[in-house]
Amino acid sequence: MNYEKIKLGKLADIINFENGKSFLHDKLHLTSCEISINCLPQNHRSPFNHKHKQNEEIYIFIKGEGLLTVDQNDIKVNEGDCIKVLPEGVRTIVNTGNSELQFICVQAKLNSLENFGLKDAELI
Repeated sequence: MNYEKIKLGKLADIINFENGKSFLHDKLHLTSCEISINCLPQNHRSPFNHKHKQNEEIYIFIKGEGLLTVDQNDIKVNEGDCIKVLPEGVRTIVNTGNSELQFICVQAKLNSLENFGLKDAELI
């Protein structure tokens, strides 16, 4: 079979998962990246500051308002914002809005993408 499907449920229900996130790597047997679906409650922050050894992260904000801090630089974020953070950037996020802060985070090895879009497609 050339696909896998899982059911996470409603994004709002992810708030009840450990640290308000669900990682897809193990659930979908991913081999090229890690993806997490995140729901941060009102007035909460991620439980720690962190950086990576080799992976960049791309944050895609779906709902709510927050503050992403990278190397002590505060970046206001809300629905529709997308931000890339390089591996060595120390980051944390806090929900500053009146509802959950929902976002997707994609983590992939820096400079590893060789082909994408039509360069990696075979039209049939």
